[in-house]
Amino acid sequence: MALKPLHDRVLVRRTESDEKTAGGLIIPESAKEKPAEGVVVATGEGARKDSGELIAMAVSNGDNVLFGKWSGTEVTVDGEELLMMKESDIMGVIV
Repeated sequence: MALKPLHDRVLVRRTESDEKTAGGLIIPESAKEKPAEGVVVATGEGARKDSGELIAMAVSNGDNVLFGKWSGTEVTVDGEELLMMKESDIMGVIV
């Protein structure tokens, strides 16, 4: 099943977090926080102004992005957990 976001929504795949701390301690699964970084998988066409003019998306497929800890809604597509969020929930693109 393919999923195409509508309007100004973005589909993001979380990147895996580190298994160890900088000091070398192994972090157990129960103590790990969900990462706030991910890769854009798909985007909508963009939002519209009241006049109907399209506002282009600032992110595109393949961009590495940083988003808020509680941003988005988890969805399952083809057995893979992804996040669906508004473009405004994205804080920046990692370059």
